[in-house]
Amino acid sequence: MPTSEADHVPAYRAARFAVVDPATGEAFADAPDQQPDELDAVVDRAHRAWHGWRADPVVRTTALRVAADAVEAAGDDLARLLTREQGKPLAESYAEVARTAARLRYFADLAPRTRQIVDGRPVRSEIRWRPLGPVAAIVPWNFPLQLAAAKFAPALAAGNTVVLKPSPFTPLATQLLGSVLAAVLPEDVLIVVTGREPLGARLASHPGIRHVTFTGSVSTGRAVAEAAAASLARVTLELGGNDAAVLLDDVDVDRIVDRLFWAAFRNCGQVCMAVKRLYVPARLHAEVVEALAQRAKAVAVGPGLNPETQLGPVNNAQQLARIERVTQQALADGARAAAGGHRQDGPGYFFAPTILTDVPPGSAVVTGEQFGPVLPVLPYRSLDEAVDAANGTGFGLGGSVWGTDLDRAEAVAERLECGTAWVNHHAELSLAQPFAGVKDSGVGVAGGPWGLYGNLRPFVVHRPQEA
Repeated sequence: MPTSEADHVPAYRAARFAVVDPATGEAFADAPDQQPDELDAVVDRAHRAWHGWRADPVVRTTALRVAADAVEAAGDDLARLLTREQGKPLAESYAEVARTAARLRYFADLAPRTRQIVDGRPVRSEIRWRPLGPVAAIVPWNFPLQLAAAKFAPALAAGNTVVLKPSPFTPLATQLLGSVLAAVLPEDVLIVVTGREPLGARLASHPGIRHVTFTGSVSTGRAVAEAAAASLARVTLELGGNDAAVLLDDVDVDRIVDRLFWAAFRNCGQVCMAVKRLYVPARLHAEVVEALAQRAKAVAVGPGLNPETQLGPVNNAQQLARIERVTQQALADGARAAAGGHRQDGPGYFFAPTILTDVPPGSAVVTGEQFGPVLPVLPYRSLDEAVDAANGTGFGLGGSVWGTDLDRAEAVAERLECGTAWVNHHAELSLAQPFAGVKDSGVGVAGGPWGLYGNLRPFVVHRPQEA
């Protein structure tokens, strides 16, 4: 009996994997489990599309503006699907969709500038800019759409094409976003692939990829950098943070406590730039702990689709287990939970908003990145002690200082070893600013013009001066 071409396609090409609703802990949909050996064809498509996409910046600008409109038009479907798979309250999903569209508009209007070199020689030398080629964007599960756009918007605006891989915990909204954008962008300019490992590792190491931009853990980021080194691809790595907030002795606790609470607990604490450690003058420590504990006990925790919900579930079972583990270890080491400290009863991946006090400074919940609804509050005796402690981990993404004397607070913020420091607020970013960490928090720069130029290479042209 003759065989068809389809008979030679391995069965796993049709495989799919389950996607779980973290509010229930049950699968509610599935997604394609694409395999590493399928990437050759995908990257080839992106490379062929690149030749046309890079040719006309005016066409790119128009296309990206239309793409932003399309994202907004699909906002209801995108937001609801995002909440189902990620867990965040629906209002936050709508805000994420809005930021996705805003990034497309911002980068649509951002163009590289040709620069003339004046050095006294009788030649005209110009620095021009060229795109790199196909870009791999590997995105985590905490802000699937927003972080995807932070990667593909500047890459597309620069004239590159993009292969976008979301986390297997949150593939669906990204798939839908890819369909929405495919309807208005040229074919294969943006390709979404979904699947479990080793799909991401193979994408990072693919010889046809010229830039790998990744957000995730330090350990995985190191592996991505090693994989990309094989083809000498450029890497941009945002590897998380353990942001410290330092309260000064003149702080008005009542005025800042709500902002401080949400700086730590927004998106259930699953924010790379969330406040993850809080250093408080010893005389204010009890007052701050009590004020934060009251907020933690009062916040409405529940499914993200419930309009009353302020705080949703942890995204996945593995992360919930990790949060429980570091919290229980801190309690075993002598810490006390002023609020929370445990999983919540019932279905889903819910962990009670937790304020920890009396935490040993060497506890993993202080030295590592808990990435969940748990905040250790630590007293300090001197400001130098607080700054040393804030700088005393391997992370350096963000930090903040809170006080009434703004000049003094800014002077302390200058001493923090991080990429961004805030005074009296935290984790508020502009599309126009650079976003980068120091130490283990990352390599390269995203955001603003820096994000655009990170997707370009300089090309210099020399010619004689005209007579």
